[in-house]
Amino acid sequence: MTKKHIVVAGLGGVGGYFGFKINQENEASQKYKVTFIARSETYKKVKENGLVLISPEQSVNHTFPDAVEQNITDVKDPDLVLICVKEYDLENICRQLKDIISKDTVLLPMMNGADIYERIRKIIPDHVILPTCLYVASHIKEKGVVEHKGKTGKMIVGRDPQHFSADIDWIVDVLKESKIDFDFKDNSLTDIWTKYIFIASFGLVTAKHNSSIGTVCTDDGQKHEASEIMKEIKMIADKKMITLDEDIIQKTFAKAGTFPFETPTSLQLDVNSGKENNELELLGGAVLNFGKELDIATPFTRKIYDEIKAFS
Repeated sequence: MTKKHIVVAGLGGVGGYFGFKINQENEASQKYKVTFIARSETYKKVKENGLVLISPEQSVNHTFPDAVEQNITDVKDPDLVLICVKEYDLENICRQLKDIISKDTVLLPMMNGADIYERIRKIIPDHVILPTCLYVASHIKEKGVVEHKGKTGKMIVGRDPQHFSADIDWIVDVLKESKIDFDFKDNSLTDIWTKYIFIASFGLVTAKHNSSIGTVCTDDGQKHEASEIMKEIKMIADKKMITLDEDIIQKTFAKAGTFPFETPTSLQLDVNSGKENNELELLGGAVLNFGKELDIATPFTRKIYDEIKAFS
């Protein structure tokens, strides 16, 4: 029997952390074929030295996959693709994936966002896509080296609403065997939107003011802006029949209060360092699109989105 082929597309903070765990286990078991996709310098480094993960969880911090490719189009017959690119590369990689996947290939998008599933579905209409929510504090330390701090990374994976009864037991087994902390749910959308309400509101407000998570919690003006964005997202979720806690706004601020005061957000860092690509569309554009589609007014998100757009 041929081995199932697992592809990790993108070795940033998320792909590097979870891809490392899957591959490290597989180096011992040899149960699957694992391919990493990495670009330019990262490709060279991983080909030479393996992928490095610096983490309090790891004593051995190198892992060598069965194959490293620069282009997704060089991959043959993947059974599972972990899509770990930045959100602004999502459409691009999906178009490339279309040419190499078989009808049974399962897609596991490894990025937090309320519209990720829909965006993949538009380009790849028939495949099983597992809506996922991630919690991990990891980043690229240097090319081919990922650093993880804090709590163990966690995944919440749900069934595909369009292919609810698809047999994905083997994927659950992969995550278990890889000692990944995960919850598997019939419906992961509540978790995805609960996380999104946090990252979108705090991302937009910190990016606008170049402030921190702590400042948004304590400055009256910034707290008001974040609350209003949360209200708009909650209205969208309600209309989409996604159940969020009635006190989601208070809970989101309580969660934010557990972070160190000066904690930045990735949108704030990207916007205020003048980085060419950032996640404004993921955190602001998606809210505006959902609002338009569902006929829900989103004036606060619109105002802050426009302000960030003007200087980024």
